[in-house]
Order: sequence, then structure tokens, then C-alpha cells
Amino acid sequence: MHSRVLILLRHGKSAYPDGVADHERPLARRGQREAALAGDWIRLTQPAVDAVLCSTATRTRLTLEASGVDAPARYVDTLYGASAAEILQEVASTDAAVRTLLVVGHEPGIPDTALALDPGGQLADRIADRFPTSAMATLAVTGAWADILGSGARLTDFHIPR
Repeated sequence: MHSRVLILLRHGKSAYPDGVADHERPLARRGQREAALAGDWIRLTQPAVDAVLCSTATRTRLTLEASGVDAPARYVDTLYGASAAEILQEVASTDAAVRTLLVVGHEPGIPDTALALDPGGQLADRIADRFPTSAMATLAVTGAWADILGSGARLTDFHIPR
């Protein structure tokens, strides 16, 4: 069976304006620039993205927008502050026709998801050490999305766009 690709993207660097709730924080200028670089890297190195799961937080929405990734997106409240288990539950509900899935979320859920799927992978130490804003982990998923917990995945790349 041809492998599926899961791209886990942490949102871009956010700004901290006074009086703005965490969920509503926008991207900083650097965050916008690095999210655009993340999108460039995805287009250059990964198969075309078929679908996106994105947290409802402002900074994740703006990261997706700045990335220029043009694929149907589903904005999911539970991805805001989600654990690896919650993220994987959303991934498991992805349509079987999707070959490449992008998930835009937060720390620690995004790096924890990569590590949960391939804890012993050669990139695991780097990911566990540091997963900065706009960083991406890509994984090759051998089974169906619905079976992602059982079939697991293999880390194939870890990229920090700067």
C-alpha cells in the first residue's frame, strides 16, 4: 500500500498584545515570515496537501493562511491545547481518500504526536529536544488514517524554517 504523509506543523511565532486572550493572539511579523517559509518547504519537498486539520486559535489560522497551503481545511476546537491522543483521534477520522494531511497546532501536542507515532525514530531526539515555532515533523503512515494508532508511522523529516 502506498504510504500516506502526515505533516505536523507548530504555529508561527505569535505576538503578545496587551489584553488579548491566548486563543486570539496573532502572529508576530517573524511568525508570518516563517509560516510562509514553512509553506514553501512543504510545496518543495512533500506531496501536494489534500486536507488540513487546524486549531481554531488565531495564530494557527494565520499560520495556515501565511503558508499558502491551498487545501480544504477543517478548523477543530479540540486541537487548541490538544494532547497527542486528541490529535491522533482527529487524524484517525480523516477521509480515506486523503493521501497527505497537514495538521496545524500547538506545543506540546504537535511534537508529542510525532514522538507518540515514532518514539524510537532517528529524529525523535531532535524533536524531543526542541520543536520551535513553525517547525514541522513529517511522517510516513503505512496504514489507513483510521488505523494510525495501530499501524503507527515513521518520522521522515524534521524541518525548522528560518
